[in-house]
Amino acid sequence: MVQFSVLELVPVREGGTVSEALAASVNLARKAEELGCRRFWVAEHHAMEGIAGGATSVVLAHIGNATSRIRIGSGGIMLPNHTPFQIAEQFGTLDALFPGRIDLGLGRAPGAGPQLQRALRKDLHQASEYFPQDVLELRALLTGDVELPITATPGLGSNVEMWMLGSSLFGASLAAKLGMPYAFAAHFAPDHLDAALELYRRDFQPSAALERPHVMVAMNVFAAKTDQAAQLLASSQQQSFVALRSGNPGKLPPPVAGYTADLPAPTRAMLDHLSQAAAVGNPQKVRADIEAFIRRTRADEIILCGSTYDSQARESSLELTIDACRAVAV
Repeated sequence: MVQFSVLELVPVREGGTVSEALAASVNLARKAEELGCRRFWVAEHHAMEGIAGGATSVVLAHIGNATSRIRIGSGGIMLPNHTPFQIAEQFGTLDALFPGRIDLGLGRAPGAGPQLQRALRKDLHQASEYFPQDVLELRALLTGDVELPITATPGLGSNVEMWMLGSSLFGASLAAKLGMPYAFAAHFAPDHLDAALELYRRDFQPSAALERPHVMVAMNVFAAKTDQAAQLLASSQQQSFVALRSGNPGKLPPPVAGYTADLPAPTRAMLDHLSQAAAVGNPQKVRADIEAFIRRTRADEIILCGSTYDSQARESSLELTIDACRAVAV
């Protein structure tokens, strides 16, 4: 049976505050736990006024304190922004606080311009070249599978589940080589989805942590009682995507009815391209689209994305989706 999880950006809406965004994320995590979701992941983004998850491990501690069963983790930590030792300490601490509930999803893309590189005191493009070695070092710091001259405390011996994230063949290949579970970011970069999953499954090498390939795929999902209401919910994130691709990211805007109708053709094409990893509509339509996506990907898990201007509407969307998809076993 396919499991469902939630990916959260901690969106800050227009007219809202970071405190309100964090409170909304906690409420969403509680709702996800109540509905039986497997995981609740927070994404690391920096220097974006519309996303408040930059201090990812701190946000996860806040969410962990507000929940009791659901796994919590990073979707993901961009390892070039950090040192393996720092992340081992942070996630070792999280595991000590919330034993057996911590996931560590790792990404390679620095996603940073020169201003952020200066702020982080790192050459992120050079750091990304060392990503495979850094992943191995981080795993050794957590598991002790390779002897290192320094010990992370907290960190060593912790029960952290490490994941490889990706949107290209690189992450799929590395996940297969290292025997790690693999999560594909189809919700914003679906181009290499099929090829990446094929490569990962074909080249997978069992490890101490994982005997066989395990795939999770991200998709944007907006469910409401009617298709029209769901499309209205989705328009806030659509506006954010367009603003981001135009180089003008900001806070999450209010929904706009019929938003896509008057967009330039190239912009509509970009949104249509992303819709191959999306389900927007009434519960029956959402279930049908998710089932079709599972048949395409043969995913073991689906992680649900989709920021809404009204945080309660996202909770309702999640509930409608999970209720509609119970016992999905494509």
